[in-house]
Formats: sequence, structure tokens, C-alpha cells
Amino acid sequence: MSARHRNTEVPAEWDRRGLPGWAYHSNALFELERDEVFRTHWQIACHVSDVPEPGNYLAFDAFGERALIVRDNDGEVRAFHNVCRHRGSRVVADDKGKCGNAIVCPFHGWVYNLDGTLRGPARPKTFPNLDKNKFGLAPVEMETWHGFVFIRFRPGPQPSVKKLMAPFEAEMQPYMAEEMVPTDGIWQQESPVNWKSVRDVDNEGYHVAMAHPALQDLYGPTYYDEPFVDGVCRSHATYDGREGRRWSVRHYLRIAPDADFLPKDQQKAWTFYTIFPNNVIAMTPEATQFYQEFPLAPNRTALRGGVYRYRNETREQAVARYLAMRIDRETMEEDVQLTIWSNESMRAPSFSGFYLSDLEYGVRTHHDHLREILPVLNEENAPKEDDMQKANRLLREQG
Repeated sequence: MSARHRNTEVPAEWDRRGLPGWAYHSNALFELERDEVFRTHWQIACHVSDVPEPGNYLAFDAFGERALIVRDNDGEVRAFHNVCRHRGSRVVADDKGKCGNAIVCPFHGWVYNLDGTLRGPARPKTFPNLDKNKFGLAPVEMETWHGFVFIRFRPGPQPSVKKLMAPFEAEMQPYMAEEMVPTDGIWQQESPVNWKSVRDVDNEGYHVAMAHPALQDLYGPTYYDEPFVDGVCRSHATYDGREGRRWSVRHYLRIAPDADFLPKDQQKAWTFYTIFPNNVIAMTPEATQFYQEFPLAPNRTALRGGVYRYRNETREQAVARYLAMRIDRETMEEDVQLTIWSNESMRAPSFSGFYLSDLEYGVRTHHDHLREILPVLNEENAPKEDDMQKANRLLREQG
């Protein structure tokens, strides 16, 4: 099914209210979200090129979980819990690195093969015989899609990534994202807001004309959002025929080479694919990137992502990528401020709730996906914190 033929029409009549304000600062809801939304849904950990050779690894900490992505001696990318089977220590302490032909726990020196099997404990005579598979590193569910490494800490409602993203397969294929390589590695920063405030801003383009002068200069009224359908949505904009007034935009439009390897309608376009609850893959003719946000606390969110380029990048592609990232960094700084302003209001007695434009239907459909998992979000008034989990369970049982 083509992305252009999905049922993305905005209903003539729809509830324009968003989530209630209490949902953005509840400690009990934060725990429910970590457990029932984030641990059970796919997360982008990295790109296969972030672990290019056997022994290369990358650590991914989120939602109280610790994952380890490593390339084994056969060239296969694997994912494990970054937890030693002896006493629970991290088996790798750094965010990324290379561990040779084995992983050695820094606490007591247990040694694991790159395929996760136990090679042996330190002082083996102090233990009974240990099954090398049973006491190996515990695997984390993993799937790669166009080079992006997805992991999931617990089984959940989403299908495989391949099935989830099937509507966009034909559109993604020409970019050859799986062959790209990192630019500056994985970046991460913290923002003093609830994670949903970040996603609410990113799920709509209604604010672009007012809040993002560089993006408006780049693609103007061509930008549009689709709503979430079955856990995924798409945003798209073109810049063909535009001139640009701002320095970065003007030079990007002048320098960006013709991407003849792409279909005509993708040669001068920026496209964003959002995967519920919090992952975005952005495609431009000269590069790709992913970004995501996840909760650290009710009022603290980690922002994380990575940018990837073509392995045999031309000079024109490199300059275009640099300029595109300048535009993107400016946009991100603007969005961070918008999320702070929005998030502040959620605690204010004067806040009377959202009233969404048709152009913000993506926000509504993301909220609907959350409500399906956490029906307690349908409650206008917050349940008592101690009753949150019970209230959510009873509402789910009632259907």
C-alpha cells in the first residue's frame, strides 16, 4: 500500500481536545508510560554503521533498562541487556567502543563471547559447571530496517518493524539508507519538559510558518502532516523552484545537487516518518537522520539522535548536508523553547485544555494511540497518584 493512498483524511467532526493537563506532570503516569508504552514499543538504538566491525559496541540506556548493541565475529549485529549474569554489573561501561574478541565484565571479570554466550567466569573452580548459553548475556529483541537498529525490551502490541513500515517501503528503498555511515555519532541532550510536550510540537506543522522562519523559507506552504495510522505517520515538504532569503536556505537551494537516484517527487523533498510512540526517521536527498525523545522523569526528557551520510559523499552533498544541519539545529532550538512554554502551562490553573486545528490532527491521533494503551488518559480529572495503576487497569477491563 503506497503512503499516498493511506486513509489520512481529517474527519469532518472530531474531538479537538488533547490530553488533559495533569497527564504532563503526574509521577504515577510517568511510571505507567515507561512500563506500558516505552518498554513494549520499538526504539531506534542506532544504525548498523555505528558498530562497523566485530567487537564494536554501543550502549543504549533508557526507561530504567540498559541495552548493548554489538557486532559479533560473523559480522552479525546483536542486542543484549547490558547486565552481567553474575551480579548485574554493566558489562560495558562506556557509551561506545571496541572490546576485541570478547566482552569482559569490569566488576568480577566474567567473559562473554561476542555472540553473547558465556566464555567463562573468573576463578571458575569457585562455581559449579555453568551452562554457556543459560548464563550468557540475555538477548534483547532486535530488528534492522534500512540500516536502523530497532530494539524492544518487552513484547508489545506493535508488529515487526518491517510490517509496521510497509506503507513506506517503496519510498525508502531508493535512499539506500542501510549503506550510509555516521557523521558525528549519536548525540543526546536533556530538556526540562514532559516527553509528550516534545512529541506534541513535532507532530504538527501548523506552527512552522510562525515559529520556524528557516523551514518556512525552505519549503513554505508545501509542508503537510499525515495523522497516525496503525502507529506510523508521515510528513512531507518540497523545495523545488524556491529561492530562499536566509543564508543557510539560499545556499542550500543553490548547492544541493540533483539527486537523480531518487524518484522525481523525492529529489527535492524532506520527508519525516514518525513511529509511535517517539521515533522519527528523516530523509533528505543528501543524508538521513533519526531522532527520538524518552522520559527521564515527569518533567525531564532525553533528546537523542544521529545523522548519517553517503559513504562516497560528493563535495556538493557534504556542503548541502552541512547547510541542512544548520537549518535543522536552528529549528530544534526553536522547538525546545516552544515545548518549554507549552509544558509550563500544563500546571497552570488557567489552562483550560487544547483546541486543535485540522492541521494538528496528527497530535490528536498520537494522543488516541496513547489512550488506547492507557485509557486513564481519557479522564479529565487526575486519579489519585496511588490509584493510577488500578484506575488504568479497571478502565481497560471495562473496554
